[in-house]
Amino acid sequence: MSTPYPFTAIVGQDDLRLGLLLNAVSPAVGGVLVRGEKGTAKSTAVRALAALMPQVRVVPGCRFSCDPASPDPACPDGPHEDVSGVSRPARTVELPVGASEDRLVGALDIERALSEGVKAFEPGLLADAHRGILYVDEVNLLHDHLVDLLLDAAAMGASYVEREGVSVRHAARFLLVGTMNPEEGELRPQLLDRFGLTVEVAASRETDQRVEVVRRRLAYEDDPAGFAARWAGEEAELRARIVAARALLPEVRLGDKALRQIAATCAAFEVDGMRADIVMARTATALAAWAGRTDVLAEDVRQAALLALPHRRRRNPFDAPGLDEDKLDDTLEENGGGDDDPEPDGPGGGGGGGGGGLPPQGNGPDMPPPPADGADDTPGRPDSEPAGPTPSVPGQGGEQQPVRAGEPFRTKMLSVPGLGEGAAGRRSRARTEHGRTTGARRPQGALTKLHLAATVQAAAPHQRARGRSGRGLVVRRDDLRQATREGREGNLVLFVVDASGSMAARQRMGAVKGAVLSLLMDAYQRRDKVGLITFRGRDAELALPPTSSVDAAAARLESLPTGGRTPVAAGLLKAHDVLRVERLRDPSRRALLVVVTDGRATGGPDPVALAARAARLHAAEGTASVVVDCESGPVRLGLAASLAGELGGSAVTLDELRAESIAGLVKDVRGTDRRAA
Repeated sequence: MSTPYPFTAIVGQDDLRLGLLLNAVSPAVGGVLVRGEKGTAKSTAVRALAALMPQVRVVPGCRFSCDPASPDPACPDGPHEDVSGVSRPARTVELPVGASEDRLVGALDIERALSEGVKAFEPGLLADAHRGILYVDEVNLLHDHLVDLLLDAAAMGASYVEREGVSVRHAARFLLVGTMNPEEGELRPQLLDRFGLTVEVAASRETDQRVEVVRRRLAYEDDPAGFAARWAGEEAELRARIVAARALLPEVRLGDKALRQIAATCAAFEVDGMRADIVMARTATALAAWAGRTDVLAEDVRQAALLALPHRRRRNPFDAPGLDEDKLDDTLEENGGGDDDPEPDGPGGGGGGGGGGLPPQGNGPDMPPPPADGADDTPGRPDSEPAGPTPSVPGQGGEQQPVRAGEPFRTKMLSVPGLGEGAAGRRSRARTEHGRTTGARRPQGALTKLHLAATVQAAAPHQRARGRSGRGLVVRRDDLRQATREGREGNLVLFVVDASGSMAARQRMGAVKGAVLSLLMDAYQRRDKVGLITFRGRDAELALPPTSSVDAAAARLESLPTGGRTPVAAGLLKAHDVLRVERLRDPSRRALLVVVTDGRATGGPDPVALAARAARLHAAEGTASVVVDCESGPVRLGLAASLAGELGGSAVTLDELRAESIAGLVKDVRGTDRRAA
């Protein structure tokens, strides 16, 4: 809709609103990452913030939004001298998940360069977002190389494009906001660290507050302009407060006591590097300015820690987010926090997840007041995983309570053979937009990566017919060739885990779970989707449908009970059904089947033969597979290795799975893939 939803009409979500406002006051904070389940006003809040941003003065006609008071001396549209500026609203530029690198950073017009001999540059979204907001919805689904470019530009305040002999640099300072649903996968820790702040949002469980959210949303959709008019007064007040806080910011004093508290807090929570300290200092300063103070207090440091540290403490996707607030309070107290600090002013001052001095929400004309108790707005992780052990199923015999997983380790590289065309990742070979150049083809759509030698070769035979007169090569559109590149793709890694009594009886389930946890960690680092099937007793269960959220798979694995018979065939048939559906959903994403078992099939008539028949179904469809052989003891039957042969794959033992224990030994995953090139 053309009329944005008013920022002051958002119900609850205090941390979300505070994180956005602090970045509006001080863009040097470094942006904010908003994590939460779908339907929690993440996008609504970001778009509403744009209406609160002060207008910017720009040089007329400059595609890079230069400030007439201090134009960029290196602006590609410059030089700008003695120009009068014009005012316009700050922009909110949205980066779609499927955007190309050229759309983000800008593109050189190759066709004009070849046909007209000019070096023409078309600015990208980074230039459009300069001095405004760059919003990336579902940032965790963005390709890694785009996230790297985006965060580098945000850190340096400039974008650099160097391609085909042309070098362009332009300013790119913007308020970076990313939103994501953790259930769809995590960002790498290195990228998490580049966001200044993070907030967790969740829908309120308070009935009155949910009613108010629905009431306001319906009123907005019925009459957007009228609804916005009712909140115009509150919007104007908040806009004025942002302007006042920006003006006060240079006068805020960050004393030695506050600096010591910041350093001690970062050390106590063992965050890596120094970026956290710097972000906390900037955030605490912005909080003081937002509260109308010129001194940073302990309450500002505390609130800054709650916003700047949770995402920096995560060493892997299985770590729970958040801070131990008791530990935080003790650290602040030990390093100077105490009775000499004034009591916090305004709502939320110093409280965990409070509004940090947010103005009370206006009610607007003819609008009912929001709930008095504030409801349950504290951001939290969706409680979608099982909270405790799964109860044993009667009649299976030999059931055991869930066993803790062993410590994860670095695993050997498992890959799908052949050459794919799936989503960018880090596992198997694939044709990608980025990587080493392997050949050329005619462009399909817009030309993005010119293969210069192939273009010249295509144009050369036609020069006499085109009347070449010595001025150079005559190149036409049909001569242009697109470079083909080879990189890595992410795969669907489907785990089929044996949880039967034969696995648990020898108390090996802890080691087995540790191995699967290690493979999950590997899948996270290689940007794979994962799924989890378990089998025991009489049947198999899809414990986790294929997802990009490996922490959800780890939680299901941790609560996995063991015991009962070993229906290997049921597990493989369930995997066959899951892969069939996934191929229809995403044909380009190739699958890797990882079966974790000792191979001792039991239950029913001739269970070993049934397992072999089920395995041959996968082999016939060319599914790449590997069997993790969990058999141990002095007497070994080799059934897991036989199962791997029927699958057309290979077998590795738990010891061989450890990358450090097989230095110099490479065992490729054998198998064929009918879709591989």
